[in-house]
Amino acid sequence: MPAQNTSFQYPRVLIVSRRSVRKNKFIDFVGEYHLDLIVSYGAVPIIVPRVSGVHKMLESFEPIHGVLLCEGEDIDPSLYEHTKASNNLSPEELEEVRKSHADDTAIDKEKDSIELKLVKLCLKRGIPYFGICRGSQILNVACGGTLYQDIGKELSKTCPKNLRVSHMDYSNYDGHRHTINPVENTPLHKWFKSSLGQNPSGEISVNSYHHQGVKKLANRFVPMAFAPDGLIEGFYDPNAYNPQEGKFLVGLQFHPERMRRLDSDDFDYPGCSLVYEDFVKAVIAYQNKVNIKSEKRRTLNRSFSIMSNDTDSNSCQWIHNPRTKEPRLEAKEALILESDDVVLSFQQETRLMEMGATVRNSNLARFKLNQKEHTVSVLKG
Repeated sequence: MPAQNTSFQYPRVLIVSRRSVRKNKFIDFVGEYHLDLIVSYGAVPIIVPRVSGVHKMLESFEPIHGVLLCEGEDIDPSLYEHTKASNNLSPEELEEVRKSHADDTAIDKEKDSIELKLVKLCLKRGIPYFGICRGSQILNVACGGTLYQDIGKELSKTCPKNLRVSHMDYSNYDGHRHTINPVENTPLHKWFKSSLGQNPSGEISVNSYHHQGVKKLANRFVPMAFAPDGLIEGFYDPNAYNPQEGKFLVGLQFHPERMRRLDSDDFDYPGCSLVYEDFVKAVIAYQNKVNIKSEKRRTLNRSFSIMSNDTDSNSCQWIHNPRTKEPRLEAKEALILESDDVVLSFQQETRLMEMGATVRNSNLARFKLNQKEHTVSVLKG
């Protein structure tokens, strides 16, 4: 039996669970379709439980190579509606919404806290992020956008009757579809291009499982698809999208993983799985980038250790970043070597500088300085 490579690690994709009640007890769950697709394309899903206090423990889930946020209750309106005037629904309408969508309108502040922190972490580090349904909405909110508290009630006030859309149908929950128009030259158009070619109108039919949606799209994003009533059904950041380079920042209103034929497990369109394929491709590329940086860091540490053994300990020092108060080991020019009293070869200095170190008073610098001084003295002479 061939030996297994125990050093290999699959990239890790974090998914926050949703809380429900079973047999009078809380349970946490994640839809299995998401897990299947992530595993099938070569990543391992890591479930972050929606448990009180977890938002303070997210560093314990490192390393994080991707985040998929996909389902849950309504996001706390106070996170995006700053005044009562910004809400277009009357108290009576809001009460009606609560009755119609009882499972979704119960605010879950812990889940909000966990997911907002994860979104901000992805934005800060460039970690691939894929938001579906609520996951797209919390991405938009985190970046300064707003939401419709109820798509049906709010859009019906401004949308002509002939363009109104029935986004959800509880009586036909999985089978109901409505049309959307993908925007050309966007990732969504690319994913579903083969299906659009068979449809002259450029439409595809998608599902919906949430009564809320994007109202004001955050400035950094570009729409990828619209419903006939104008609702944004998908968006992305073009400056943070390149799966081959480990970049992915995408939000979808619909659930591609659940767009399957009722009589089988086949997808409605090939593009439904291509979305996940591109996401995991970005996750793998991001992991590779992180591994390369980590290896450079280890090499730098080893070289620093070797140099420290060969030279006086006072000749080497770490320079601290005044903003973070931490050593700048991860940044370029992390190591600064004082070489006044250190004898280094050109090769040693070159190697250290290739790894991002700065060598003060290096042979090359002294050689250039001597040349300059010699030139000046000749001119003066």
